[in-house]
Amino acid sequence: MSTNPDDELIPSTTPGYKPSAAKTAAEYAQLDAEDESLARWKASLGIVPGATGGDASGPKVTVLTLELDSPTLPQGKKIAFDLKDTARLAETKKNPINIKEGAEYNVRITFKVNHSIISGVRYLQVVKRSGITVDKMEQMLGSYGPSPTGEAYTKNFDTEEAPSGMLARTGTYHARSRVVDDDGEVYAGKIICAISIII
Repeated sequence: MSTNPDDELIPSTTPGYKPSAAKTAAEYAQLDAEDESLARWKASLGIVPGATGGDASGPKVTVLTLELDSPTLPQGKKIAFDLKDTARLAETKKNPINIKEGAEYNVRITFKVNHSIISGVRYLQVVKRSGITVDKMEQMLGSYGPSPTGEAYTKNFDTEEAPSGMLARTGTYHARSRVVDDDGEVYAGKIICAISIII
């Protein structure tokens, strides 16, 4: 049994699948340029002839926010974390986020693709209480290219239900998450927050 907590944030794999070598947006734009259906797919990712993919010196992806939205929250009061604000994330260890027991909620992530093409991007999350894993989620975000307009992408995950009952209300849940692609490149690692279940 592994004692490394990061082992739980390793994405599942498909036997025999090997991702192709990474290419820049400009390389993809030139690839099979005469194939119409491929040209349409590349255009949907913002890859067009003459595309440069922008400055390739920074990270391929910047994860901007992680949000929690629930009908039990006051109107327009979704819980949003700016992932650059590490102090706020650390603050949840002392003052956990309160979620009503049995409430339905959605997790939403906003990210920006800066350059290159990213494929097989996944959001992984492990929730523990008292050191025991109570929930594990792996959500496929998909494949993206840099937005031609520079806008961020937003992905809404499937609706989840908070635990309920007296046992669920004891202790604090600690959620750890990460964003990773097919190549194993981590774009946001060890996003940690604490949650309490309330009546």
